[in-house]
Amino acid sequence: MRLFSRRALAAAAVALVLPGAALAAACGNSAGGFNAWKAAFANEAAQAGVGKRGLQALAGTQYAKRTIAADRNQKSFKYSLEKFMQVRGAQTIVAQGRKRKARNAAFFDSLERKFGVPAGVIIAIHGMETGFGNFMGDSNVLSAISTLAYDCRRSDFFTGHTLAALKLVDQGVISPNSIGAKHGELGHTQFLPGNVLKYGIDGNGDGRLDLNSMGDALASTANFLSQKGWRPGVGYQEGQPNFAVIQQWNAAGVYQKAIAIMAKQIDG
Repeated sequence: MRLFSRRALAAAAVALVLPGAALAAACGNSAGGFNAWKAAFANEAAQAGVGKRGLQALAGTQYAKRTIAADRNQKSFKYSLEKFMQVRGAQTIVAQGRKRKARNAAFFDSLERKFGVPAGVIIAIHGMETGFGNFMGDSNVLSAISTLAYDCRRSDFFTGHTLAALKLVDQGVISPNSIGAKHGELGHTQFLPGNVLKYGIDGNGDGRLDLNSMGDALASTANFLSQKGWRPGVGYQEGQPNFAVIQQWNAAGVYQKAIAIMAKQIDG
């Protein structure tokens, strides 16, 4: 007769009391367990309301090695503010941003009237995230976001975004082949899927949501900031009330400060 440890017996008891616990998707730190994780996660996704199209898309995902490499190597956020702005091309973003604001003044005025967010903030984010749409990523969104949900480092954070991505497939907002950044971000301003689901809006009036459309992406960005508590007419530099809202866009301190500085220079 095989002897079991008290820990094993306790785990077995939990599994008997909570049948779903035995099927919970276990995270991992290498490609080896990804397929087993997908099978278990599919059960969780179905229980969370993901439909047939989303589940089929999950089954087709692959472990994204480049995503893991990028997640382990985010060096620029460790730079000083001055170095960060230099590396990220702040002067170019400001110069191009001023031209974009002047060229599309009516559009940015309409966003500020509706959401209260000044043009400079939205333009600075657009420039920082994708160089004004010049590079919106080269990774399969679903594979990237699923890999991060499986990876033990930040599994809890990315699990919700993975479920959201699968629901976006169900809704036809994205496809199993949609391309984005290495962490699964989408479109002109690099929304994570959960934020697309919650804050994404049709900004160009064509009746559909598409973050690869600049109008939709910038309106969604303004909506995100508004919903996070942006106060119209109030300052957004460090130490001012709306800086706390900018902090909710990205967790890196140098990024937050750079956005505020560039936005002020664009707004003049």
